Amino acid sequence: MMRKFSACIDMLFVPETDDFCQRIELAKAAGFEQVEFWLWSNKDLDAVERTLQQTGVTLAGIVAEPFAELTRDSDHDRFLAGLENSRDVAVRLGAPILICQSGPLLEGVERARQHAALTRAMARSADVLTGSGVRLALEPLNDRVDHPGYYLTSTAEALDIVDAVNRPEIGLTYDMYHSMVMDEDPESVLAGRLNRIFHAHIADHPGRNQPGSGSLPLLQKLAWLEGQGYAGAVGLEFRSTGSTADALEQMRGSLG
Repeated sequence: MMRKFSACIDMLFVPETDDFCQRIELAKAAGFEQVEFWLWSNKDLDAVERTLQQTGVTLAGIVAEPFAELTRDSDHDRFLAGLENSRDVAVRLGAPILICQSGPLLEGVERARQHAALTRAMARSADVLTGSGVRLALEPLNDRVDHPGYYLTSTAEALDIVDAVNRPEIGLTYDMYHSMVMDEDPESVLAGRLNRIFHAHIADHPGRNQPGSGSLPLLQKLAWLEGQGYAGAVGLEFRSTGSTADALEQMRGSLG
């Protein structure tokens, strides 16, 4: 398994075991050097830390908690208080990236106001993270299949927010699956701003399953991403159609 890939163990190795830490061990056995997961607040952090140390697997990223309506100024303080805790957990577990979402599109509120509120949330988040070595990666998602009602569906808008904040602590999680479901072309939307991408995710479409199960040109687009100098982790955030081993075998055949 190539070093760049990170196994999202909230989706991979799920058919094999309910034991979360055992998924780290299974990822190691499958050749992964990195894993990632979503929520930390419902995990046994002592056990996770111990298993990471025992296996030598590193943690590529976790989700910044709590989920919040960052398009609404009144929810920022709650998010930022949680971000302090998420930052400390990330430092403890050695995760360089926290991933966050924008929250919902608010009805009856001008989009420009929501954009401005989200930008302010990212700027304030940068202050929380300064000096920690942990960076926050805002993630656009699709609202056509997986996340109806989500605000930040445009990679270009997300990049504009990161550019406006212009702090080294703030960047993007670029999920190729979500982007291409929204009919974006990675080479177009990322052109000239690849340095803003802290983390990446892939899955195929339709189905959000393993690469090779759908119709997305993931091999071509990943090759372009790497050719442009992206050296971060690529999270495998997909649902296996069968066993994880079979899904990874199909992925290898698809991505080379």
